[in-house]
Amino acid sequence: MKVFVEIAEAAERLEDLIELTLLGDEILICRDGTPTATLTPIEKKEESMDRFMALAAEGRKNVPVGATSNHDDFDDEHGLLI
Repeated sequence: MKVFVEIAEAAERLEDLIELTLLGDEILICRDGTPTATLTPIEKKEESMDRFMALAAEGRKNVPVGATSNHDDFDDEHGLLI
């Protein structure tokens, strides 16, 4: 639902308006009846991390079973890059 609110009222009710955005409402802040800004929620960090882990798991499907990130075969007996 779109909620139109004047700047002065938005300043007084900011906490309530933030709660409304978290519930999915679109808050439009107006100056003299004209929408000038919107109030939108920031994505939760937990959701971002869940998305990241899902992408990482998706990438692992392309790695052959038994593969490692060990690259000893590129070093000589002194640990120097060949």
